[in-house]
Amino acid sequence: MVQLPKKSKKVIITKTSKPGGLPPGRGLAGQAIIALIIFILLASLYSALAGRSKGRQEISISTLASDIATGQVASISVTGDRLDITYENGLEKVAKKETGTALSTTLANYDIPQPALGKVDIQVRDDRGFFYWFASLAPILLPIIFIIFFIWFLTRQVRGAGMQAFTFGQSKARLTTPDDKGQKVSFKDVAGAKEAKEELREIVDFLKNPKKFLDIGARIPKGILLMGAPGTGKTLLARAVAGEAGVSFFSISGSEFVEMFVGVGASRVRDLFDLAKKAAPAIIFVDEIDAVGRVRGTGVGGGNDEREQTLNQILVEMDGFEPNEKVIVMAATNRPDVLDPALLRPGRFDRRVTLDLPDRRDRREILEIHARQKPFGEDVNLDLIAERTPGFSGADLYSLMNEAAILAARENRTKISQFDLIRSIEKVIIGPERRSHLLSQKEKELTAFHEAGHAVVASILPYADPVHKITIISRGRALGYVFKLPIEEKKLQSKKEFLDDIAVALGGYVVEKMKYDDITTGPSNDLQVSTALARDMVTKYGMSDKVGPIALENAGGKPLFGARGGDKEYSEEVGGLIDGEVSKIMNDAMKKVEKIIKENKKLLESIANRLIEVETIEQKEFEDILVAHGIVPKRKKDIEHQP
Repeated sequence: MVQLPKKSKKVIITKTSKPGGLPPGRGLAGQAIIALIIFILLASLYSALAGRSKGRQEISISTLASDIATGQVASISVTGDRLDITYENGLEKVAKKETGTALSTTLANYDIPQPALGKVDIQVRDDRGFFYWFASLAPILLPIIFIIFFIWFLTRQVRGAGMQAFTFGQSKARLTTPDDKGQKVSFKDVAGAKEAKEELREIVDFLKNPKKFLDIGARIPKGILLMGAPGTGKTLLARAVAGEAGVSFFSISGSEFVEMFVGVGASRVRDLFDLAKKAAPAIIFVDEIDAVGRVRGTGVGGGNDEREQTLNQILVEMDGFEPNEKVIVMAATNRPDVLDPALLRPGRFDRRVTLDLPDRRDRREILEIHARQKPFGEDVNLDLIAERTPGFSGADLYSLMNEAAILAARENRTKISQFDLIRSIEKVIIGPERRSHLLSQKEKELTAFHEAGHAVVASILPYADPVHKITIISRGRALGYVFKLPIEEKKLQSKKEFLDDIAVALGGYVVEKMKYDDITTGPSNDLQVSTALARDMVTKYGMSDKVGPIALENAGGKPLFGARGGDKEYSEEVGGLIDGEVSKIMNDAMKKVEKIIKENKKLLESIANRLIEVETIEQKEFEDILVAHGIVPKRKKDIEHQP
């Protein structure tokens, strides 16, 4: 497979707002702007209410008396010492009188004729109304109200953090009640994992009918550890147990116990078990328990390490002084090898359920579950999809079905076709197609010969998987790829199969070297994969005659026996022997590939030229090319009769 060289990437991290807090980016400046806007609105309201007299002309009492005498005034409204004057021509003016003196007394001092004064409509209004007092007090109250509001607005975040301090030690577990139909899951929703479901049916039976077990002196396991690869359905199976038993389900991640403050994790563990005991019968599910359950005593953090404190509290709660028969702890991990032995001993997690990757029949059942709500075309064959997806987990199959639905919707079709499912397999494994990534003619030719080299070697070697598809259309980070599938699923792999796999991986590298007398960055991924496989053969599987049957590394590629950092449990002499054996395996594979390419040069050129022309060769066409060059395609019966 040709892979593009890695490029540097710029990583942008965005933070989401916390509940009860302010969104990021809205700091002091943002709060001040909001407060200023509110202040402007209040000031506008005050101006609208108190500014009704703005624009009116203010006149003296003598002028008012003269206008009344000449018959120009129609009405006067008296509010305290304020006079609102309306003239016959519609003009409105304002005047002030002496405080505590009646208007009639004031006007009498100006000798206004009584007939002229009688024509004026004089109204006296109460000066204790809302608008009067608001207009009087607003200049004083509004600034005070604004300052109080501004201080409250700025300190709201601090008050929220202070309230959180009282709930810091409370559990963050999510509760699913038995009557929650939307979240309820049963064993019918879990396909495959037959042995695991049989193991867990006892737990369901105990939660439904504990008396049957207690009468005979049986004690149900307190802890069930679900182990398996990512995506095999550990969390789904735990929810199914709670759904089948009809009990409360408390779910929490192991990382949610650990905080920067010592003692918080232990407090949350106590709170979680207290909640479960009150809701008993109940199930506590801890996902990714290896986040807090790792081996203690590694020297990191000392005895007061928060993670160790949390683990100690879990150990006490699971097998402490107050045993509770109706609370069962379930946990999930894909790293059981790093868990503390005290956590795995009988009395705590004393039952371990392993979930393997689904086989072909299980994959068929899983596909049927994910196909319940999806409309399919008549050409859809789920058996074929199950055969083409060895090594897929349940999560991978869900993603496959979802990607097929997205492809159909993108092309404005109302049903999912078989072609959508086939394309989704490659999309899940490698990535989306990049048809816009155009290759130059030279790069296209080089990629075609590179992929043809993989295909030729895979077709000649007896223990290599048969080729199902060859393409030079970019997908993911690959410029092209050869899609191979085993004829039948295997749980074990032999040394001969590993050696053939390494040779197939070197097919593109050898073709580039032989045809162009040069090497590109294309085979980088092939070299990494094949070298890692050769090293595993020597250090893990005992497949080296010189090193012998000795396992020097564990499944994670780290030294055995608890060595830390870069320490190794073998000498430099053994390390040199390992490097020599890995180099020998790689060189022997390259010589084997060079021989195959030289003997099948016409087949190589035929496949490469066809790839340059059509870009993709499917299995049927590829087998026709093999037959035309005298090579019999691999069939199941051929594999069964291999020496």
